[in-house]
Amino acid sequence: MSSPVELHDLPPVAEVAGVTPDVFVNDIMPKARPVLMRGLVAAWPAVLAARDSDEGIAAYIQAMDNGALTSVLEANASVGGRFDYGPGLHDFNFRRRSRQVSDGVRQLIDLKSHPNPPYVYIQSVPTPQHLPRFSAENQNPLLSPRIVPRIWISNATRAQTHNDQDHNIACVVAGRRRFTLFPPEQVANLYIGPYDHTPSGRAISLASLENPDFTAHPRFAEALKTAQVADMMPGDALYVPKYWWHHVQSMTPFNVLVNYWWGGAAPAENPHTTFLSALLTLKDLPESERSYWKAMFDHYLFQTGGDPVGHIPPAHQGALGKVSPAVRQDLLRTLQQIFAGRV
Repeated sequence: MSSPVELHDLPPVAEVAGVTPDVFVNDIMPKARPVLMRGLVAAWPAVLAARDSDEGIAAYIQAMDNGALTSVLEANASVGGRFDYGPGLHDFNFRRRSRQVSDGVRQLIDLKSHPNPPYVYIQSVPTPQHLPRFSAENQNPLLSPRIVPRIWISNATRAQTHNDQDHNIACVVAGRRRFTLFPPEQVANLYIGPYDHTPSGRAISLASLENPDFTAHPRFAEALKTAQVADMMPGDALYVPKYWWHHVQSMTPFNVLVNYWWGGAAPAENPHTTFLSALLTLKDLPESERSYWKAMFDHYLFQTGGDPVGHIPPAHQGALGKVSPAVRQDLLRTLQQIFAGRV
């Protein structure tokens, strides 16, 4: 079955130049759409070192490495750069090693001349714990310095389609990256794998972007109709709103990306906590009971029929009305008592 959408014909992500913190907070974030911000971090010392050469950015990173160990993913050349499951989803097609960032960087530089290299992925390393000078020398102009940057370094790897519970700004330091993004509501068309057995902590799509099998994954063709692409160079930054699905291709033999996650809620107020609780309490109920709770969620939470409490005086709407700080505290207190077994 052939693809109705060619990958090279996918529309580009919207681009905005000269983004300021006010523009980002007031104009970009409220729309909850991906935005490519060309040259946002082009003046970073790290980006300037990368423009000099791969060896230049490698030396820059190695000079600030404090020697703390991190997890480095390694895979054989046969996987084609895709860090994924093994046959039958029982295992993974890569191995993890505990190494210093500098060792992984040195290995990647050495592999540049290899005709058929294995794949190496230094993944999601918090820079304050491993590269303590990085944050001070390379500051994100849009975000609070309290938001921790994480660095990702690899050769030509591919991160399978996944999403995050937080907002994300991804900044390319070295090499080229391609992000292919799908709206959150495409979950039904992406063939998401297990939630509790994942390659790197987030559930991933089992449908291949580069070589889609529309016989095994026919609805993936519908997802591709909604996809958009961001092709990024050093100094570019991409805003990925929370829950947007994204596939990430590192396009060159040496790649460095720094990202920032923020906007997550405390566990008791995190929607993901509610989702896990619903898996436990609602999914396997008899159909009649699930229908009741679907109606309750549609009516009170998603308000598909309009204001569900307009007939109740505001003073008596309680938790079903506007959740004030006082009502929020009462709900949290009740939940804490429930989980403590006191209710």
